[in-house]
Amino acid sequence: MMELHLSEPLEGLEDQARAFLFDCDGTLVDTMGAHHRSWEKTLSSVHGAGQLDYDRFCSLGGMSGVEVAAEIIRWFNLNEDPEDLAMRKRSCFLEMPEVAPPIRPVVELAERVHRSHPVAVVSGGHRPAVERTLEGVGIRGWFDVIVTPEDVEHGKPAPDMYLLAAERLGVAPEQCLVLEDGPPGVQAALSAGMNVVAVGHAADQALRELGPRYRNGAIH
Repeated sequence: MMELHLSEPLEGLEDQARAFLFDCDGTLVDTMGAHHRSWEKTLSSVHGAGQLDYDRFCSLGGMSGVEVAAEIIRWFNLNEDPEDLAMRKRSCFLEMPEVAPPIRPVVELAERVHRSHPVAVVSGGHRPAVERTLEGVGIRGWFDVIVTPEDVEHGKPAPDMYLLAAERLGVAPEQCLVLEDGPPGVQAALSAGMNVVAVGHAADQALRELGPRYRNGAIH
């Protein structure tokens, strides 16, 4: 099981929000390695592309595939179209046979709260990939709402996706609690006026910069 870093414990969160919004990749399911391998395989045929550092790649967690592609093109100064590169990577990911494991503590929280609270997935991934990932670990049916970049004009780190999810759940943004592993996703949720628990790389950054707990951008 992966070592899970959190900006605060998950126990007792059920009573602290009216709705729970979960990122998918790296938050509910440990797919970041698979996405990284898909990008590496895609870039292996691109002239001028170097090795894609895993930690640097994870810093883009929550961004749409096209936005990730644009950043990678900028990093390596590639002569590629972001939409085309993202589509090639997406096809590579969907062709991968492996099923990523669930991130057990977050999935256990989702299992508890979906029985009593409105819940949503808000992911920077392409909808078919998100659906496949959730179905692969058997949790697709838990979520009332799934929001992906196809649903909005501006993806993470803009707040649009989280605001749309709250609207579809019928819950005010300030009454939502978000679990996110990507700094752009954390920024999106905070900009939407929501409370955030950071997971993994985002938690490490939050703990370094803000202290052991933070809600709405303030230390508690």
